[in-house]
Amino acid sequence: MSDNQDLMKLYSQRILKLAANIPLIDRLENPDATVRKRSPLCGSTVEVDVNVENDVITAYGQDVKACALGQTAASVLGAHAIGASKDQLEKARDQLFAMLKSDGPIPDAPFDDLEVLLPAKEYSNRHASIMLALEATLQAMEEA
Repeated sequence: MSDNQDLMKLYSQRILKLAANIPLIDRLENPDATVRKRSPLCGSTVEVDVNVENDVITAYGQDVKACALGQTAASVLGAHAIGASKDQLEKARDQLFAMLKSDGPIPDAPFDDLEVLLPAKEYSNRHASIMLALEATLQAMEEA
């Protein structure tokens, strides 16, 4: 397969649609915690605000400056962040990492739309950007 065909497969219409429609991009006025994460390899950044009660996100905001793959991961996360527990997010992070690195299964619902990122498995230089939103959100939950 040519490089152009590989890129077309990687940047599917579904990935591009999710990347273009990231939910919860309004920042919180009084967050319990804010965390900014940056991928040193590509420079992608994600900054998240959370309000947390009983280890569950009650309010969420994010600012995403990442490649389409990082934006897609942030989009899926943003669609399901409010109401998500720390345990659910840790499991989603671990499953996403395993899916990308070691043929693990797709993440459980409600984060199963992360399956769209399966073609990125072959592009290890993009994995850090894909993981940013989940990692920033979990760190913010720990700090809240």
